[in-house]
Amino acid sequence: MTPPRKLDRILRVRTLQLGLSRADEARAQAKVDSEATLRSRIAQLSEGVAPAEAEAATALSFVAAAHFRDRLHQSAAAADERLRAAKAVLERAGEARKQAKRDQSAIEKLIARDDAHAALKAIRALEEAPPLRKIRHDPC
Repeated sequence: MTPPRKLDRILRVRTLQLGLSRADEARAQAKVDSEATLRSRIAQLSEGVAPAEAEAATALSFVAAAHFRDRLHQSAAAADERLRAAKAVLERAGEARKQAKRDQSAIEKLIARDDAHAALKAIRALEEAPPLRKIRHDPC
């Protein structure tokens, strides 16, 4: 049987670890959302730079648009890679949170088991104790 103070200390540590892992997961989710937003914005910009019939005034504008489109495609590829990396970090953070929750639950179960064991021990001690009341006779 583990001392209750030790289990309480371990529970506090596991609860802190769970809070930290939840915060890491929230940061990872925010990063995924940010990267997805950036990726969609780059896609909108590249659609806006697509060649149009009305803009065919000079060859220089075509060259500039092509260069800009190429840069946007490079940025989109980089954004896709950052998004994949952010999703991988989010997945690892989710697994860490699940593990921290399992650890915390295990400690809570140990505490509950020790409490039940202590209560059972107290009940047995009361059952085995001699009766507390004394039989008194009236004075004769």
